[in-house]
Amino acid sequence: MNSSKGRAIIYALLAAVFYAVNIPISKLLLDHVGETTMAALLYLGAGIGIGILSLFMKKDKGPSERLTKKDLPYVIGMIVLDIAAPIFLMIGISRGTSANASLLGNFEIVATTVIALMIFKEAVTKRLWLAIGLITLSSVLLSIEGTDSFVFSYGSLFVLAATVCWGLENNCTRKISSKSTYEIVILKGIISGLGALTVTFIRRESMPGWKYIAVALALGFVAYGLSIFLYVRAQNVLGAAKTSAYYAVAPFVGAFLSFVFLKETLSWMYILALIVMIAGSALVVADTLIRYHVHEHQHTVTHTHDGSTHQHTITHVHDHAHYITDSKHGHHHTMAELEHEPGAVHAG
Repeated sequence: MNSSKGRAIIYALLAAVFYAVNIPISKLLLDHVGETTMAALLYLGAGIGIGILSLFMKKDKGPSERLTKKDLPYVIGMIVLDIAAPIFLMIGISRGTSANASLLGNFEIVATTVIALMIFKEAVTKRLWLAIGLITLSSVLLSIEGTDSFVFSYGSLFVLAATVCWGLENNCTRKISSKSTYEIVILKGIISGLGALTVTFIRRESMPGWKYIAVALALGFVAYGLSIFLYVRAQNVLGAAKTSAYYAVAPFVGAFLSFVFLKETLSWMYILALIVMIAGSALVVADTLIRYHVHEHQHTVTHTHDGSTHQHTITHVHDHAHYITDSKHGHHHTMAELEHEPGAVHAG
């Protein structure tokens, strides 16, 4: 493994860890900060933090990277969904356990994939369908309260609503992912944060003390802004699919932190859901790494045309088996059709 790839894997895992601290720390802050206020501060912290970071980072400011009017529908969709999703998440966290909310975050994989299939007509493998089934089953188990009844937890339903919003937002963001990452993250943070802040004023939530505002902004910078920044850095080397596979550890880190710092108890339903969720997540990782194992190779083709011998070196980059046959007058090369990526996990 070369140093750049090793560094990229560390970036991807750090991005997952940084996002994972969001839920248990938010759970603590919600005792002092209103739900929509918390959502607003998290995104404002991301936008402001990455905005400041961008001043010190070298980046291409060429016009080809900037968002245009053609991107406006996706930008609007991204911002509206980024206003709704964190509000739903904060409501869910305040009405349920932090550990449950962390694991339920993996339902975003299901939402992203199903939306990509239904709206954007992307391919889904049998392995991924099985993973979707397991993650959905685990999410249902995590949403059931108590051991003697099958009453759904309102907190879990709000968390699931947040993952659906982020699943749709992932698909909107993917349509503009070739544009400036800094511009996208700053827009997501500042405008979505101000939008959530407007909802805060409408709901007449009281503003918290300055120390809680500062902590929430710092958490937003780390858990949303810095997490996205490291995710993109990793993506530049590993590619979107492999980066999202490493990022899948985030819910499990969040659940672990919840038990360590919040002393949340384990129920038999949680243990069962955890096992099912691990199995589903492992299938997602396997599907991602196997389907997007890209390799490059070269081969030399020699053919004769009009009495002259010509030699060509051809490089192919693809992820499926191929065959090549040579003849005196030419060659034939066949490659299976590539499948589209079903969706990356949200990075904040």
